[in-house]
Formats: sequence, structure tokens, C-alpha cells
Amino acid sequence: MSQTLPAAIPASVFERCADAIADAARELSAMGWTPATSSNFSMRVDAGHAAITVSGRHKGRLGRGDIMLIDLDGHAVGTDARPSAETALHTQIYRRWPEMNVVLHTHSRVQSVASRLFAADGVIRLQGWELQKAIAGYHTHESVLEIPVFPNTQHMPELVARVDAWLDAGKPLHAYLIDGHGIYTWGRDMAETQRHLEALEFLLGCELDLKRLRAS
Repeated sequence: MSQTLPAAIPASVFERCADAIADAARELSAMGWTPATSSNFSMRVDAGHAAITVSGRHKGRLGRGDIMLIDLDGHAVGTDARPSAETALHTQIYRRWPEMNVVLHTHSRVQSVASRLFAADGVIRLQGWELQKAIAGYHTHESVLEIPVFPNTQHMPELVARVDAWLDAGKPLHAYLIDGHGIYTWGRDMAETQRHLEALEFLLGCELDLKRLRAS
């Protein structure tokens, strides 16, 4: 893939972002959280641009050529490659929170099953779990961490509007599920975002186990 960068973005900066995305993608693929060519990952490059995975690439085999530059309106910059169909969900995070620098979206079995099981409720309320403290801003297991479950749609502006409506209602948001789909989470850097993702995977798995045990 040919990538031409704007003069204001040094090649070393883009390459560092691309390498970080590819490294994380390989780890998440090895965990089985990115089946087939699912999932997409991005990292802010500067105030007006982000690096994001090219659509349709196997996440366990990404290299620099599988990462492209976009502006925060979701348009490709300096390449004919096509970004993920869900690019608008990434750029929404960067526009709403200038301090957020990484977005990870995966499709693990746990995430996918939880999204279906709790879809009718529209939210998963996590409370009493010590690992909630792995999420930035949460300091006690007694707090309530709400993970909304939004209906799936191929029309990205509809999903963007649902996320905006949640935030505009003044509700905290650190991650969300999409029904029958997977999870989106983000953070200030790759380490924080991966921590959020791993903690949420564990917490969702615990909620599924509780549901199963209570029904038996």
C-alpha cells in the first residue's frame, strides 16, 4: 500500500503508530479476539489525524502497509486504501475527547455472546467486581460501571448518533457493546486501552458465568 504523508507528519511518527497498532493486533489475534478479518484499531497521530487499520486485513498479520492515515472526518489521506467501515466510531472518540489517543474494537466470543444476552436490557451494569478498578476513573468495587449495548446497524451515522445521545445525556462512557458484534473501548495510550479491553473481557465473562450458574 502506498501512503503519502502530509508535510506536518514525520514518517517516524506515523510508523511508530502503525507499529504499535500492528503489535497490539497480533496480540489480540493470538487471543482469538479478532476472528477472520474482524475488528479494527486506531491511534491518534496528531490533532487532526489518526492511523487506522485498512479494511479487510487479517489482524494477526498486520504490518505498516496495513495501516493507513485518515483525518478526523474519516477520509483517507495520501492513499487509495479503504479504512474500516466503522471508521466513524473511531473518529467520534477522537473528536469528543482530545485526550484519548487509542481506540480498540474486538469480536471475542465473550463480547459477542454478552452483547446478545444483554441487548434487550440495553446496558450491562457492573458492580462489586474488584477489576472494575482497572478502568480509568474507577477506584472502588462499589462503583457502578455501565456498558451500554447499542443495536447493530450497517448505517454508521445511526450508531454515532446513539453514542452521542448517551454522552449528551451526561452518562459516563468508557466502552460499549454492539448487539451481535463486539466491544469498543479507548484510552490515553495503548497500554491503558489494552488494560481496559482485557479487564472488560474478564468482567463480561464473569457476568456470563453468573447468568449461567443462576439459571442452573
